[in-house]
Amino acid sequence: MRIDHCFLGDCRNSMREMLASGYAGKIQCIVTSPPYWGLRDYGVAGQLGQEQTLREFIANMVEVFELCRQLLADDGVLWLNLGDSYNAAGRTSHGTRQGFKQGTNRASAEKADNCRPSVETLKPKDLIGIPWRVAFALQAYGWYLRQDIIWHKPNPMPESVTGRCTKAHEYLFLLSKSDRYFYDHESVKETAVRGYAGSTFNAGKTAEHQLNRSSDKERTEDGKRNRRSVWTIPTESYSEAHFATFPKALVEP
Repeated sequence: MRIDHCFLGDCRNSMREMLASGYAGKIQCIVTSPPYWGLRDYGVAGQLGQEQTLREFIANMVEVFELCRQLLADDGVLWLNLGDSYNAAGRTSHGTRQGFKQGTNRASAEKADNCRPSVETLKPKDLIGIPWRVAFALQAYGWYLRQDIIWHKPNPMPESVTGRCTKAHEYLFLLSKSDRYFYDHESVKETAVRGYAGSTFNAGKTAEHQLNRSSDKERTEDGKRNRRSVWTIPTESYSEAHFATFPKALVEP
C-alpha cells in the first residue's frame, strides 16, 4: 500500500481493508473530523452524520474510532475535531444558525428546521453537547481522553441571534490508546508572551502594560513556551467540491 494513497469510500470499509493489508498498529497519528450530526447531506446512502437519532450517531462514531484504534500504534494519538448543534425538537420556519465548519446544509437551503438534529429528551434550543457526548463515549470504550483544545475562530460565521453569543469556537480532542504515547512538545512550542500571573488588574494601568510586566515561569531561553490549549486559527475558503475542509494551520501542528 502506498503511503500517499487516497481511499474513496466509506471510511469503515477503507480501514478494514487497511487492517486486512497488515496495517494494524502501524499508524502513528490520525487527524480527522467526521461529518457533524444532521448538518450536511452529502447525498450518499448510509452516510455518517445523517442518523435518525443521536444514539445511532454516537454508536457509529464508536465503531469508526474502534477501527482507528486498531490501526493506531500503541504510542499513537488521535486528534478529533467535532462541532455542536442546537436541538430543533420539531421547530420549523427557522434557518440552521449553526455557523460551524460544516454548517451549510439542507436546513439552510430549505430555511426550515425539519432537517436539523432533534433529540426527544432535550428541550427546543438546548445545546446538544455532541462533541462531549462522543468524547465520553470513546473514553468509556477505552480511549484515553487526554485534552480538550479550543479552536478559536477569529472569523466565525455571523449569526443573527440575540439570546446568546455568536459561536466562535469548536473542540479538538486529543485521544490516545495508551497512557504512554508519543507527543513531541518541543516541536509545537509557541512564542512566549509574558502573561499576567496575579488575581486582579491594577485599574490605573492598561492590560497590555500589566501583561508585559508580569512573569511567565514557562518562558525559556529561546523565547518559547509550552503550547496553550486555545488555538486561534481562521477558517479558510476552498473553491473545490468539498465544503468542510480543515484550515491547514489546524493540521500542521
